[in-house]
Amino acid sequence: MLTVTTVNVNGLRAASRKGYLKWLATSRADVVCLQEVRAEEHQLPDDVRVPEGWHAVYAPADTPGRAGVAVLTRRAPEAVRVGFGAPEFAKAGRYLEVDLPGVTIGSLYLPTGEAGTPKQEMKERFMAAFFAYLAELRGKAAADGREALVCGDWNIAHREADIKNWRGNRDKSGFLPEERAWLGRVLAPEDGGWTDVVRALHPDREGPYSWWTYRGRAFDNDTGWRIDMLMATRGLAGRATEAFVERAASHDERWSDHAPVTAAFTGW
Repeated sequence: MLTVTTVNVNGLRAASRKGYLKWLATSRADVVCLQEVRAEEHQLPDDVRVPEGWHAVYAPADTPGRAGVAVLTRRAPEAVRVGFGAPEFAKAGRYLEVDLPGVTIGSLYLPTGEAGTPKQEMKERFMAAFFAYLAELRGKAAADGREALVCGDWNIAHREADIKNWRGNRDKSGFLPEERAWLGRVLAPEDGGWTDVVRALHPDREGPYSWWTYRGRAFDNDTGWRIDMLMATRGLAGRATEAFVERAASHDERWSDHAPVTAAFTGW
């Protein structure tokens, strides 16, 4: 069995003080993909940087205190690659992937964006470049007889079932028609060819949400967004046995504004 978890930690140093390490110590995951690490390796305490029993690789952003992704693995990766070939985002701390036996696993932090601003234009450039890379990754995996899994904060809710207040967010970044169409292309069998593992196993469920704003009582009312996803190549998706959100029992027990999302696959 291969178990993979993805989580936006909203600052790894802060998360470690709030309960991240306690959660990690009880996790049954073989691989944990982190986003929004917001720290370089030398800034992390040893037990956070490389927790006991794990191998850890990081891709920090060149802007201090921003973005940053990481991958933790129980076994040493066979290879590590930072970025996805787009020069504009080479040092943005947005993508990192590792090779394990038979599978490539990537940690993605897609930009947030802001409708009608240069931030949204940057997000759209990222989306265009990353779509091309997804095709490349899927093709290479198939040629090599491997599977691939891209985990992370995609910062787009695809369908109305993926966001509680969808009516009030139709003109907001993260639920814009063009963003949803792009994600639809990623998932289209005749185009991107990737599978949203959680949605494939829970096709008719509202949510399950993975992000809730800290404002108001969003978490208590489950007014959330499902933007943290595990996208798998078809063969790997067919081996998924379960996928779920590790939602905290209460607001006070949260150590990030996101919750971990976990999937398990047979055959490893």
